[in-house]
Amino acid sequence: MFEIPIRMERVLHRLKELAHCSAGKRGVTRLSFTSEFRQAGLLVRRWMKEAGMVVRVDALGNIIGHYPHHRRGGPAFLIGSHLDSVMEGGAFDGTLGVVAALEVVQALFESGVQTALPLEVVVFCDEEGARFHTTLLGSRAMAGTLLGEDLNARDARGITLADALREFGLDPLAFRSAKRDPEQIAGYMELHIEQGPILENEHLPCGVVSGIAGAVRGRFQVEGLAGHAGTVPMDARRDALVGAAEIILAVEEAARKSPSTVATVGNLQVFPGSSNVIPGRVEGTLDVRSLDDEERRRVFRQICQRAEGIAENGSLSFCCEVVLDTPAVQCSPRLMAAAAEAITHHGYPPLFIPSGAGHDALAMADLTEVGMIFVRCRGGVSHHPEEYVEPEDIEIGVSVFLEAVLRAMDSHPKASSTGQTEEAEVP
Repeated sequence: MFEIPIRMERVLHRLKELAHCSAGKRGVTRLSFTSEFRQAGLLVRRWMKEAGMVVRVDALGNIIGHYPHHRRGGPAFLIGSHLDSVMEGGAFDGTLGVVAALEVVQALFESGVQTALPLEVVVFCDEEGARFHTTLLGSRAMAGTLLGEDLNARDARGITLADALREFGLDPLAFRSAKRDPEQIAGYMELHIEQGPILENEHLPCGVVSGIAGAVRGRFQVEGLAGHAGTVPMDARRDALVGAAEIILAVEEAARKSPSTVATVGNLQVFPGSSNVIPGRVEGTLDVRSLDDEERRRVFRQICQRAEGIAENGSLSFCCEVVLDTPAVQCSPRLMAAAAEAITHHGYPPLFIPSGAGHDALAMADLTEVGMIFVRCRGGVSHHPEEYVEPEDIEIGVSVFLEAVLRAMDSHPKASSTGQTEEAEVP
C-alpha cells in the first residue's frame, strides 16, 4: 500500500470556499438548486477537472467526476457525499466528504497512481431534504428508487422539485436516466462527520460505521376551529395548537419508552398565525428513526394512534401522511474491513459505530455495497453554525479514507483481473 500524501492546505481552503457559498450570514444555508448551490457546484466541477477527472452532471443534478487512470477497466468504485445543507447548518456536514473525495483523487493524480478499478467522485444534489422535505433525492435517483411522484414535492414557496429542476436547466422527465447499472458499480464509500459524541468520548479521530438507522418521516395536520382570542370561552375552544402541543409530548414519551428509537417534531406551522386568533390548523413534521425497522414502525404507529386519541378528546381531527420510509442498512463487511485496516495502519483501534443519522449510503445500498468512515466533530454538534472538526482530525480522516478506498478497490473480486493499484505514469 503506497504512502500517498494529501495536501491539507488545499483541503482546508476548499472547505472554506464551499462555506462561503451560502445564503445568509449565520452558519451555512445551501439548499438544492439555488444560486448558492449552483456556485458551489461550479467550484466542485472546476476542482474535479484540476484532479484529472472527466466531469458530467446527471439528470437530477448530481455531479460525477470520473478518474480515467485505472488499469484496463471493470466496475467503477464510487466515493463522495452531498453538497446541500440544512438551514443555518455547519461547514463540514456533507462538504467534508465531498472535499475528502476530491482530495483522494487529486492525491492519486499528482502521485501518478493507477487504481485497480475505475474511480468516480459523486457529489449528490439533495441529501438533507431541507428544501423539499424529502431526503436523499440525488442518491435515490442514482440508485433507481426515486419515484415520479417525488417530482411533485414542494418547497416553502410552493415550488415543486420538477419546477426547480427546470429552472436549473434540467429536464425533470429525464430523472430515470440518472439510474446506474449495479453491474457497473463496485461499491460506494463516504467520509462524514460523526454528528454525535462517541468518537470524542473515546478519544479517537475516526471510526467505522457499522450500519445506518432507518427512518420514517411524516407530515401531520391537526385541524380545529379558528376563533376570536378574546370572545371564545376556554371550554368552548377547539385550539389546534393546544392539541399539537399535547401530541408533541406524546411523541417524546413514546420514543423514551423505546431505547433503540428516536423521534422528533422538527417543524410546525400555525394557521392563521395571528396573535388574536385561536389557531385553527397546525401542520408539522414527524421523524422517527431506529436501527430496528420493526420497532421504528411500531413506534410510529403508536404515535399516530395516540395523536388520533388526543385529537378526538379535543374535538379536533388528526391525519399524518408518510412521505419517506427507508429501512435500516448494514454496511458491507468487506468495506468495513478495508476501513478498519486503514485505521489500524494509522495507529488507532478501529471503533465500529452505528449511525443514527441518514446518509446517501442509505439510498446507495439499493444499488451496491456501502461503507462509511466517521470523523470526530467537536461536542458531537452538527446541523448548527458551531459544527467544527479539528484540522488534525480532518488530516487523519482524509488519509485513512484514501487508504480505505484503495484497499476496498484492491479487495473487490473483479480487481483480480485488472491488477492491484500501482504507481504509473499519469499524463
